Amino acid sequence: MIIHPIEPVFNNESEVLILGSFPSVKSREAMFFYGHPQNRFWKVIASLYDEEIPTNIEEKKALLLKNHLAVWDVIAQCDIEGSSDSSIKNVVANDLSVILDNAQIKAIYVNGKTAEKYYKKYIEKTIGRKAICLPSTSPANAMWSFDRLLEEWRVILDN
Repeated sequence: MIIHPIEPVFNNESEVLILGSFPSVKSREAMFFYGHPQNRFWKVIASLYDEEIPTNIEEKKALLLKNHLAVWDVIAQCDIEGSSDSSIKNVVANDLSVILDNAQIKAIYVNGKTAEKYYKKYIEKTIGRKAICLPSTSPANAMWSFDRLLEEWRVILDN
């Protein structure tokens, strides 16, 4: 069983919550979200807000908070082989109330189908809020070009 090692990023001005599934091996090593160099999350977010691509944890946190974004993951702990979403078993979901009770979240998005699956299974009924599924920024989702990803992710600017 692996316990999620990264604290959520949010403050009382956060309006959009973006949830991944569970941190990859690279993210767990980096102790921050979307730590794999091929993951396009930071490039997408920076592009949406016309900002420089952040290169360290402080810059990443600043980019999120400046743009009223909160980031965490659906899963608090699970059994997983490496970074393989298909190997996830024995899921315990994160308690999103730590964010929802302390921020002005207007919309919840999930980064990819795995996050959507576990959100629907463990969280949606509990909190009574639907999440909008965005295409995964993971390098495993290589069939999506960066431009196509960016176009789909623009929906978060509507909040």
